[in-house]
Amino acid sequence: MIPHRMIIRTVVAGIFVVFLFAFGGNLKAQDGKSLFSQNCASCHAIDKKLVGPALMGVEDRWPNKKHLYEWIRNNQAFLKTGDPYANKLYNEYNKTAMNLFPQLTDAEIGAILKYISDYKPATPQAAGGTATQPAADSDNTLLFGILTLILAVIAFTLMQVNSNLKKLTDNKEGIESPEPVPFWKNRTYIAFVTILLFLVGGYLTTKGAIGLGRNINYEPKQPIFYSHKVHAGINQINCLYCHSGALDSKYSNVPSVNVCMNCHMAINEYKGEKLYTADGDEVNGTEEIKKLYEYANFTPGQPWDASKAKPIEWTKIHMLPAHVYFNHSQHTRVGKVQCQICHGEINKMDEVKQVSELSMGWCINCHRTTQVQFKDNGFYSIYEKYHQDLKDGKLDSTKGVTVEMIGGTECQKCHY
Repeated sequence: MIPHRMIIRTVVAGIFVVFLFAFGGNLKAQDGKSLFSQNCASCHAIDKKLVGPALMGVEDRWPNKKHLYEWIRNNQAFLKTGDPYANKLYNEYNKTAMNLFPQLTDAEIGAILKYISDYKPATPQAAGGTATQPAADSDNTLLFGILTLILAVIAFTLMQVNSNLKKLTDNKEGIESPEPVPFWKNRTYIAFVTILLFLVGGYLTTKGAIGLGRNINYEPKQPIFYSHKVHAGINQINCLYCHSGALDSKYSNVPSVNVCMNCHMAINEYKGEKLYTADGDEVNGTEEIKKLYEYANFTPGQPWDASKAKPIEWTKIHMLPAHVYFNHSQHTRVGKVQCQICHGEINKMDEVKQVSELSMGWCINCHRTTQVQFKDNGFYSIYEKYHQDLKDGKLDSTKGVTVEMIGGTECQKCHY
């Protein structure tokens, strides 16, 4: 007979290996996706152009993989090598400098590129309007967890069978042996199950706590179906026409009914392309304009008294905790940050959703890699030392001055 303790050690080791295979592979697969979301998604999509080019097939477009890694880490320094493809790409996108990512290791860049190469685009929308999710993004954690649990039950059953067989053998040989301890009274089993539950519960609790308050992909229903794609995309209405405070104020204001009525006093019928909700339901644009008229207390063809309008109760989408200080003008006016960096490709959205984490790690990562726009920017004139160091060559002009260097990662900058 195999000693009882050896069986327990074997079973514990087996379950541990199964657990590693079950969850380890899934976590590794998520690393590339997570790194892409944190570092790339604000400017790039895999299958379409955003601020930068679509990244599908990016490795095939670069003749030298080593050069691609250098470009990702520091595109400004790599441009000085005179690489023809890099300069062509730089000029094609109006000489828009890409963020620097010196902190990314080769393994992390490799994980991002693997996630991109493994990406499967969503299938075209069906008749109902809903799209099938890519198979690459499917989460098998639950399946692996169930398999692990089944294997654990089998292992404990075999241990119990072994104990009973040992008792029968001892009785046949005339050796007295105590009655097997029932599973629910066996301290070894109880301790093992407790530890296993503690590990699984701790993992799930930690995973849930990390995502607490992160509303990525939050896409609430609004009182009026307002399409940014129609207004900011097709009709090219500047963001600042409606969100006038985004450039010069701490807050990006939500437009009042008066702003909407500047156009819709004359536009009372929608004649554009068909509109659909995120669920695939078709939207009657003209009926949505009528909802606006109800809030405005306006009847087409009659004089409008703006004082009788009621505010539209829009549902806020992008929210930060109360203990976080964020100033829109500091980023847009001073930092020259484009709306799409945080809000995604909003000019192509019908129903707006949150595309960025807006977590502390996401913000800090941006502060560590984003160069401050020093040139012709009076706001940064007080940083004489950095201006002088750039002139004297003490600072690499290709790397410039990052937000972190001027205190952008100090706690009291955002929490006070």
